[in-house]
Amino acid sequence: MSTTQATAVRRWFFQTEHPDPSGQSDREREASQHKVKPWWQVMCLTGVDYFSTLGYQPGIAALAAGALAPVATLVLVLVTLFGALPMYRRVAQESPHGDGSLSMLEKLLSYWPSKLLVLALIGFVATGFIITITLSAADATAHLAENPYLHDTLSGHRVLVTLGLLALLAAVFLKGFSEAIGIAVVLVTIYLGLSLVVVVDGFSQVFADTTTFSDWTSAMTHAHSSPLGIIGASLLVFPALALGLSGFETGVVVMPLVEGDESDTHAEPKGRIRNARRLLTTAALIMSVMLMGSSLVTTLLIPAAAFEPGGEANGRALAYLAHGSLGEGFGTAYDAATIGILWFAGASAMAGLLNIVPRYLPRYGMAPEWARSTRPLVLVFSAIAAVVTILFHASVDKQAGAYATGVLALMTSAAVAVTLTEWRRGHRPVAAFFGLVSAVFVYTISVTILDRPEGLMIALVFVLMILVISLVSRITRSTELRVAHVDFDKAARELIDHAARGPQPLRFIANQLDEGDQEEYDEKAAEVRKDNHLTEDDSTLFLEVEVTDASDFASSVPVTGLTIAGHHVLRARGTSIPNVLAAVLLALGEMLDEPPHVYLEWSENGPGENALRFLFAGEGDVPPLTREILRRAEPDDARRPHVHVGG
Repeated sequence: MSTTQATAVRRWFFQTEHPDPSGQSDREREASQHKVKPWWQVMCLTGVDYFSTLGYQPGIAALAAGALAPVATLVLVLVTLFGALPMYRRVAQESPHGDGSLSMLEKLLSYWPSKLLVLALIGFVATGFIITITLSAADATAHLAENPYLHDTLSGHRVLVTLGLLALLAAVFLKGFSEAIGIAVVLVTIYLGLSLVVVVDGFSQVFADTTTFSDWTSAMTHAHSSPLGIIGASLLVFPALALGLSGFETGVVVMPLVEGDESDTHAEPKGRIRNARRLLTTAALIMSVMLMGSSLVTTLLIPAAAFEPGGEANGRALAYLAHGSLGEGFGTAYDAATIGILWFAGASAMAGLLNIVPRYLPRYGMAPEWARSTRPLVLVFSAIAAVVTILFHASVDKQAGAYATGVLALMTSAAVAVTLTEWRRGHRPVAAFFGLVSAVFVYTISVTILDRPEGLMIALVFVLMILVISLVSRITRSTELRVAHVDFDKAARELIDHAARGPQPLRFIANQLDEGDQEEYDEKAAEVRKDNHLTEDDSTLFLEVEVTDASDFASSVPVTGLTIAGHHVLRARGTSIPNVLAAVLLALGEMLDEPPHVYLEWSENGPGENALRFLFAGEGDVPPLTREILRRAEPDDARRPHVHVGG
């Protein structure tokens, strides 16, 4: 491969494809660069995960609730339409750029508590989305193996088949988002169409034999004689059905893919918000209708024993009806559609990861800069999914607990975020309503964790991995320049221009602001001149840094000019003293004929304490850190600002 070809491949591999990067404001530029799509097409991308649960949700309901499965499913539908849907419509309004509910929680806290909370939740995001990818591929493999035409061929090879499906999914995303959405539209259309045929055929059988309905009602009343007993029992089994809510968080995370209006701006993407709400509402309505219909026909028409583990309808209730009622040809076609949508259900999770991870970890300095690019992340996530698949032997049951925990953790955090946001804004009745929704999700995840504690353990492993990787990355990237732009105000420029008309190089005394009075500056100037043997002919300016939020990784740096008792002072604001000093000095170097000089003092603290103060407070042992940042940022010795240390 030639150098030109290698460069082209590298450029393609590290190309940033994430929709709606920070600062993007022109809608037409956004559309051309990031290939936004109509809301209904993006709904299909999220729907490959959401709608694919129809493959196993009726069976889960039947196992958990028996004859009460339709009533329990009705509870799920009510929570969907009157709890999760209004909650996520609110999230869509608050975070229209793909940040999800995490950004709402981030705004409720500040500094390191905010960052640590987001990192922990990203661990649950990774759990839910990675397990979605692996579980869906494993479920697709299970459907392949259960087909009568393929059973003997695939027996004993489930892990290899699942890994192959994961590789195909990665290949689609290496090609691009547009290809993923196109495939999702086709799969969702076919799957929902065939599922509707099965449900309608099931109802025709129920109406043809009136005893079917009466037998079902008798079975319900035999176990629970009163309506209140039926309702109570259905509420108790609701947590087992909660996976039917799995598509909402993905729906808001991929919002940047949703096409808005011509008048949309980055600050006010009203069209995108409106269309994202249409996406969420339409998906919820479709899913609610299909859940109720599929639960009714499968409960009424399939023998209870067939739902048990090892039974023909276990995990594939609609497929069972498709084969039994509509023939092997239609059944095989339905199997193919089910396998396709289950395989591609991981696409919505992959899209969610590719949108949400680059929005947080690189911005926190807790991932390499290449983590902003799509294709390297696709390979990383696919490799993790492959390891998970091997560890769990491509078993759907072994991964179900982690999947439920990850999904419910995100939904619970979203409910709490919406509740707290409304409460802070003084909307007490609305906050009370979402508080009730939060209570439902807290109850649901609590029951799920008690029932499947291994799910929480797996999720905590992901959280720990995220925290460790983030800390290591933050340490290794700590000496990057970390400043997007240095902005000198008018007064600062006047001071610099005036000083530049005198002898150069310009000499800056780094000062940690205390009282800010004449005595402070007189004493500091005298001390620095003595320690560094500066004469009265060497004119000096003071350079001060105010640390704003040390937990932020990068920021712009505003510089203000002041004159205090005859001393000229430049005051800068940023996330870290060494990084801001280096950035200001480099910016001054571009404005002056000679590189500036800066004079600092040694720290009196120990090395360990200095390292921690630098990482967490943006201070630490300033001189060597400033020198190292300058060395990395400006390789040319002749143009690099000079650092002097005295005391």
